[in-house]
Amino acid sequence: MSVLKIERLNASIGGKQILNGIDLTVSSGEVHAVMGPNGAGKSTLSAVIMGKPGYDVISGSVTLDGIDVLAMPTWQRAVAGLHLIMQYPTEVPGVSLQYALAEALKARNASTTDLAARLETEALAINFDPRFLDRPLNVDLSGGEKKRNETLQMAILQPKIAVLDELDSGLDIDALRDCARRVEQLTHDGLGALVITHYSRLLVELRPDVVHVLAKGRIVKTGGPELVEELERDGYAAFAPEEPAAATSARSLDPFADPFA
Repeated sequence: MSVLKIERLNASIGGKQILNGIDLTVSSGEVHAVMGPNGAGKSTLSAVIMGKPGYDVISGSVTLDGIDVLAMPTWQRAVAGLHLIMQYPTEVPGVSLQYALAEALKARNASTTDLAARLETEALAINFDPRFLDRPLNVDLSGGEKKRNETLQMAILQPKIAVLDELDSGLDIDALRDCARRVEQLTHDGLGALVITHYSRLLVELRPDVVHVLAKGRIVKTGGPELVEELERDGYAAFAPEEPAAATSARSLDPFADPFA
C-alpha cells in the first residue's frame, strides 16, 4: 500500500502565502475530494505536490511512502509514483503521445511491449478516438479530448497516487462520465486519488471516501460523501464567510476606527 502524507504544509507564490497548514493523507484505493471556492488554494496544493516552478514551500512536509517528495525535482516525483492530471493540459508540438509515454515508461523501468495496442485498448475504454493517438501530445484537441488523453496517460503509467486538478473542467456529460468511471476503476486496482473540484457532478461517478473543504488556504472541514450534499445546499460561504468589503474599506481609511468593531 502507498501513502501520500501532507503535514502542516505552508506555501507561497510571488511572496504571498496561499497554503496555511495543510494536513492530508491519501492511501492506495482511496478517493479524497478537495472542494472550495476560487482562490482557496486548491490548484496551489496540486502545484506544490508536483513541484511546479514558482511555488515556495515555507514549512511542512510532503512524503510518498515515507520518502521526502519536496526534495525531488518534478520528474523524480513522477517516477516515484505521483501523477498530475492538469486543469489545462500542455500541448507539446512535435512529440507524439506514444513516444512521450514510451520514454516515461522507460524512466520507470516499465515495459513498453505492445504499447501501441495498450494505447488503443485504453482509448476505446474511454471513447477517445484512436486517430488522436498519432497526433503530437494534446495538439489540436478539444478540452474534452485533452482530458480523455490525460486519463489515458494515467491508466498507462499506473501511478501510485494521482492528483486530479479539476478533471471535470471543460468536459461535457459523456466525457465526464467516461473519464470519471475509468479513474474509479483504477482506484479499485489500488490507485489513490486526490480529486480537486468545484462541483459535485464529478463525484457522482468518482465516489469519494473523504471530502475536504479548503478555504483561505486551510482545510476547514472534513467529512464523508454527505459533505458534498451540504456544500451543494449551503455553498462555501458557510465555511469561509467573507468580511463585507465596505466595512473593511471604512476601517482601513479611518485611522481612528475601533479595530474591534
